[in-house]
Amino acid sequence: MIRSLIVSIFPLLFSALAAAGAEPTPRDIFLLIGQSNMAGRGAIEEEDKIPHPRIFVLNEQKTWVPAVDPLHFDKPAMVGVGLGSAFARAIADAEPSALIGLVPAAFGGTSLDQWAPGGQLYTNAVDRARLALATGARLRAVLWHQGESDSTTEKAATYAARFDRMITRLRADLGSPDVPVLVGELLYRRTASAVMNPVLRNLPNTITRCLCVSANGLSDKGDQTHFDSASLRELGRRYARAFLSMPAANAATGKSVQ
Repeated sequence: MIRSLIVSIFPLLFSALAAAGAEPTPRDIFLLIGQSNMAGRGAIEEEDKIPHPRIFVLNEQKTWVPAVDPLHFDKPAMVGVGLGSAFARAIADAEPSALIGLVPAAFGGTSLDQWAPGGQLYTNAVDRARLALATGARLRAVLWHQGESDSTTEKAATYAARFDRMITRLRADLGSPDVPVLVGELLYRRTASAVMNPVLRNLPNTITRCLCVSANGLSDKGDQTHFDSASLRELGRRYARAFLSMPAANAATGKSVQ
């Protein structure tokens, strides 16, 4: 009953505020980039349709709206539940004063090379993040989930160096040289994980203020590639726990977080 009231009342309240010129101005910005598991391919269920009063998403039209899944719009016929919503809810629960703005810019099926500075994906992500930051908000973290398209031995061998270059440039372009970077492991059931997960787990050893989030125990949706909805929610909570663990020593040394 309470949930149904929230679902019906909050969008109406948001519309009334927007009509009165009181558009939301999120202060705590999180950039979501990578490929399909960041974009989200999980089935949308009732709990994913309930907005949170302090969580917004920068939609395809570059307008702040209540954040409900799907957050992304890379492939409209395929998008679904991702890890962003559960991540944001966990942060909101831990930080009662946070006004969260999610900036989705992931795109399914993309390789790390397609995210190189100067390319369309990178440029779009930077442009959207800059727009979100234009009101004086702060970039709290970059959330990255990618690697399926780089899971050959040859590409994996150079992944860390290529990722480091991209993140260094991204931090510079967004004026946030110390912004935390969170990366996630691939599904353990996927053959590619044997190649890529050791590489992903090692990134915090070469990139400052970076943590790797474990995918241990999580399930796929039947294709051995994409996490199912429940696992994406759990992965989002794991990203949140990683982020919340980062002040001081943990942020400086890096570690893998369960």
